[in-house]
Parts: sequence; structure tokens; C-alpha cells
Amino acid sequence: MTNVLVCVKRVPDATGEVVLTADGSRVDGRYGGYTTSAHEECAVEIASQVAASGAGGGTVTVLTLGGEDSVEQLRAALAVGATDGVRVDADADEFGAEDVAATVAEVVRAREAAGTTYDLVLVGNDAADTGDFQVGIRLSYLLGRPVVAGVQTIEVTEGVATMSADSADGTEVYEIALPAVATVLEGGVTPKYPSITGKIKAKKAPVETVTTGVQPRGNGRKSLRVPPAPPSQVEVLGEGPGAAVRLAQVLSELGVVR
Repeated sequence: MTNVLVCVKRVPDATGEVVLTADGSRVDGRYGGYTTSAHEECAVEIASQVAASGAGGGTVTVLTLGGEDSVEQLRAALAVGATDGVRVDADADEFGAEDVAATVAEVVRAREAAGTTYDLVLVGNDAADTGDFQVGIRLSYLLGRPVVAGVQTIEVTEGVATMSADSADGTEVYEIALPAVATVLEGGVTPKYPSITGKIKAKKAPVETVTTGVQPRGNGRKSLRVPPAPPSQVEVLGEGPGAAVRLAQVLSELGVVR
């Protein structure tokens, strides 16, 4: 039996236009909506597979730090296989990567003291809205556990996790004794879409709200900047048969035809 804790974050949906807040301190999701990053969706799927594969069945707890609106992201994970959720009641914008790692470690220790031990702690490879890559590494040091970054698949057998990660030289495979931490990179598994039954179960699944003793230091970030769109140029080649000559010239310049 393998118990897994997955950390998720409520982030602005970046599939549309990226808009910053008035002070430029963060991405504004009021217009595009909010979601969970693809890395974390894959982490939830990996956790579900690991928990289901062990003898006796494991659990998948999903954790987030934020206000009441972040329960939406917990419910989304509960609808596709997570067992229970934990929301740390705090202003996520005030917490930097160091603060988040300390908060997660605090929750892990508190639950262990209450009798719930997590064999694996999974986080997204990086934060979708701020690009921080630090939480998983910092968390592993705080918990005194080994960590593998950029993991795409995980299998657990007799207390040993086999983790695979792609690199420039091919696929790297690590065998890590549990308990351990891993940062998950999208691409190794396909996240599930919630079914109607899953959504119903998610509404009834337990979500615990806790507070934290961590005093946030913040991320030290002064402001974000959205780079200007690259310039584009359109050339009208002509109309009807009259455009054929110019079209042939353009294709030749591009090397498509000779």
C-alpha cells in the first residue's frame, strides 16, 4: 500500500491572452479563468495509478494553499481519483517557493504525527504562473528525503519507486527507496477527464481546512512583464490567376520549389 500526497496550485488559465494585474506582480486570471497546470494534472494521474497498483490499496491526498476558491482545484483532482483534500488557508500570493515548501513539510509532519504517513510527495515540475522550479527540491531537504526532478512515470514495488525522466541523452531511470519526493513533468501519462460519477463523488469527498504557522517571506519578485508580440507582415500576392507568378516566386524564395 502506497499513500501519495499531491500538491496542486490554483493558477490562471494561460490558453488565452496573458494579462497582468495593475501592479504587474502576478498574472490576472479574472478574465481567462483558473485551472490546474498540466504538470499537476499528470501528478494526480500518476498518484492514482501508484495507489491503485499496491496491495491493499493506497490513498491519494491532494493539497493546495489558497483561499476558499482554490477548493475548485481540489474538487477537480478528487473527481479523477484523489481520495481526500487539504486546503491550507492562506493568501497564496504572499508565499514564495521557500514558504510553500515549508508549509507542505509542516502538513506532512502534522499528518504523520496523527498517524497518516505519505510514501510519496508529488509536486508539479514548475509553477505555471510564476515559473518557480524550487518547491520540490526545497521540500526534499526539509523532509530529509531523496528527490527526482522532471519525472514522467512512477512505478512502486516493495517500497522502491522506479521513476523515469526524459533528458537530452534519452530516458533516465531511477530506483529510489521510499519515502521520497518527485517533481512531475507532463507527457508521461494522460490525465483523466472527470466523469459524472466522479464529479458527484468529488462533491462529497472530505476536504480539510488547516492553517499554517509559516510566516511567508515572499518570492522577492518585483514585477512580471509580458513581452510584446513578435511583428508580423502580410503580403497580398494578387487575385486569381494573376497571383500565380508571385506565388511561384515566394515558394522559390522559401526553398519549397526550385
